[in-house]
Amino acid sequence: MKAALAKRIDGRFHYGWIVVGVIFLVLLASAGIRATPSVMMVPLEQDFGWSRATISLAISVNLALYGLTGPFAAAAMQRFGIRPTVMVALLLLASGTALSSLMTAPWQMVLIWGVMVGGGTGVAAVTLAATVSNRWFHTHRGLAMGILTASSATGQMVFLPVMAAITEHHGWRPVVLIVALVAAIVLPLVAFLLPERPGSVGLRPVGAPEDAPDVPLTQGNPLTAALSALRMAAGKRDFWLLFFSFFICGASTNGYIGTHFIAMCGDYGLSEVKGAGILAAMGILDLVGTTASGWLSDRYNSRVLLFWYYGLRGLSLIYLPYAFGLDFFGLPLFALFYGLDWIATVPPTVRLTTDVFGKTMAPIVFGWIVAGHQLGAATAALVAGSLRATLGNYTMASMLSGGVCIIGAIMVLRIAPHAPKRPTVANA
Repeated sequence: MKAALAKRIDGRFHYGWIVVGVIFLVLLASAGIRATPSVMMVPLEQDFGWSRATISLAISVNLALYGLTGPFAAAAMQRFGIRPTVMVALLLLASGTALSSLMTAPWQMVLIWGVMVGGGTGVAAVTLAATVSNRWFHTHRGLAMGILTASSATGQMVFLPVMAAITEHHGWRPVVLIVALVAAIVLPLVAFLLPERPGSVGLRPVGAPEDAPDVPLTQGNPLTAALSALRMAAGKRDFWLLFFSFFICGASTNGYIGTHFIAMCGDYGLSEVKGAGILAAMGILDLVGTTASGWLSDRYNSRVLLFWYYGLRGLSLIYLPYAFGLDFFGLPLFALFYGLDWIATVPPTVRLTTDVFGKTMAPIVFGWIVAGHQLGAATAALVAGSLRATLGNYTMASMLSGGVCIIGAIMVLRIAPHAPKRPTVANA
C-alpha cells in the first residue's frame, strides 16, 4: 500500500513529505500527553491533597525518562525500524494514560506518568524527528526538522485550552482518557502510511543524487549501539557543549514554563483556562518560530542563531515576574518573545550535531543530547516546585532560569568552530 501510494504521488511531490505529516501527528499526540500534567497539577492538589512538590516529583521522573529513553530509542529504530518502535511507544502511551484515570496515590502517579508515559514519550520525541529528517531528506533537512519540532507547539495549541476547559468543568479524569484515545487513533496511521526508508518504496531521499546509497537497518544490539555512541561522543568537547546547552534549554522550557506556568498564573488570580490559553498562544508563536528556525538553520550559522535564541529567552524569563504586574501588555509581551523562541533551538542543535558527528551517528548522539535536555527539564520541574513550596512564589525560579539561559548563550558560541562547511543555500 505504501509503495503504491508513493508511486502515485511521486510526480507531484516527494513521499517524504507524507512521512513528515505522519510523524508530525505522532509527535503532536505525544506533545498533548506531555502537556497533560501541567493541567492536572492544581486539580490533583485539590482532589488528593498532594503537595505541588510531590506532583512535581512524578513530572520530574517523566521528563528524565523522556530524555534518557531517546538514545536507546534511536538505536532501536536503526535496528528494528522506525515503524515498529513507534507503534510500541504509542501502545504504551495509550494504555498508560488510560490507566492513570484509576490512580489514587502518589506512587501510582510516579509509576504511570513518570515511568510508563515518560518512557513512551521518549520514543515519540525529537530523536524521532532527527532520525526521520536525516533518513528521508538530503536537502531541506532543516525545514523538515523545523516542521516536526513545531509539532510540540501545535500540540500545546490544540490540546491545552481544551484540556483546561474539560478539567475546570468535569475534572481531570476525562482528560487522560481523551489523550489516551488520541494516541490510539494515531497508531493505525503509522502502521499503514509509514515506510521504513525511501528505498523500501522505490525512492531516494528528498534532493538526493541518483547514486545515493540507501540506509539499511543495522544488525547490532541497540543497547550496545547507544552506549558505544556515548563513549565515542563523550571524548569530544563539542558533545558536552551541546549536552549542557540543551540541559539549559530543557530547564527553561519543558521543566519550568511547560510544567509550572498554569499553576503560576493561578498564584496571580488567573484561571486554568486563561493560563492554558496563554500557553496555547505561545504555542502558535512557537509554531512560526521553530519552523522559521529550521529554514534559517539551512542558511545561517547555527551557533549564532543559538546565541540569540538563548539570550532572548533568558531576558524574557527575567522579565516574567514583572509581567504579571503590568495590566495590558505585560503577559502578551512575554508570550510574544518567549513563544517565538520556545523550542527554536532544536533545528540548529540538530544541524550542529550532524556537522560534528556525521549523518549516520547523529541521531543516536542527538538522543544523548536530548537526554541532557530532559535532565535539565526534570531538574527545573523539581527545583521550581520546591522553591514555590518554600517561598510561596515562582520569582526566584524565574530569575534562575533566565540567568542560566544567558550562560547558555555564551556557551553555544564555542560549539563546532571547525565544523564542515555548510552547503550553499541551493543545496541546503
